[in-house]
Amino acid sequence: MEVDILEFRVPEENNKTLFVWGLQPELSEAHIYDGLYGAFSAFGPLYLLKVCPNAPLHPPGFYALVKFYSAAQASRAQRQTDGRFLFQSSPLKVKLSSKQTPHFLSNSTRSLSHAHCLELANHCLGFGGWTSDIITLKELLDKEEEEEEEEGAARRRTLKFGCLMQLSFPHHGKTTRAAAVVEDCFTCTGPEVLLDTRCKLQRRVREKALVHAFSAVLLVVLGNGKVMVELKQTSDQFLPQQIEGLIQVNQFPPDEERDHDEEWALTAS
Repeated sequence: MEVDILEFRVPEENNKTLFVWGLQPELSEAHIYDGLYGAFSAFGPLYLLKVCPNAPLHPPGFYALVKFYSAAQASRAQRQTDGRFLFQSSPLKVKLSSKQTPHFLSNSTRSLSHAHCLELANHCLGFGGWTSDIITLKELLDKEEEEEEEEGAARRRTLKFGCLMQLSFPHHGKTTRAAAVVEDCFTCTGPEVLLDTRCKLQRRVREKALVHAFSAVLLVVLGNGKVMVELKQTSDQFLPQQIEGLIQVNQFPPDEERDHDEEWALTAS
């Protein structure tokens, strides 16, 4: 039986990318997008679908970039759509990308964004296929200091939040936990600014913890369409007996690149 494995990471490999051209110029970009999405998403979840106008020196029309999470699904889609009419009156040309994947991206482990994690999980597991629960959400630092410059009553504030999240797959009996920390230093000009920043940081830390939890998940897609869930054993994966008292928290800065790990006293209550 054919087996395909999907990971919650950005697909960088060229064998997961299709180029589509021969799109009719009289069709609108929105119509082309809808037609391509309907045709290609039938083969598996899409990470990216982008419709672009042809370069100025080329004939009028469009081309498209389609990126799958799975190389096998991309290959199957290419074979079954190349030369087909699909949603237009002339055949499409569909080819796998021949662009060489840069060496530094060949083993990329960049996590998906929060939105892409939700999209992939919902596509493969369906409604009720997974749940997330906040174990603890804590304010770790609230520091206030005078501004060196004259700014009236403005103060410099530093806020830091930590979150421990549990991700569960009830139909598969799998559970994993992960955590994240976010921090922001800002000029506080009033209580509404402080409240708004607190709300934004709480949302960010929840999303980052969930992204980190999904990074340990593997979706095993069987040839009959069934999906199984497996968990990667990582060095920073949280086990129930390891979250009493002090736990290790991975900090994600705003640019989504991880600098280092820090220890914080996040106690589950």
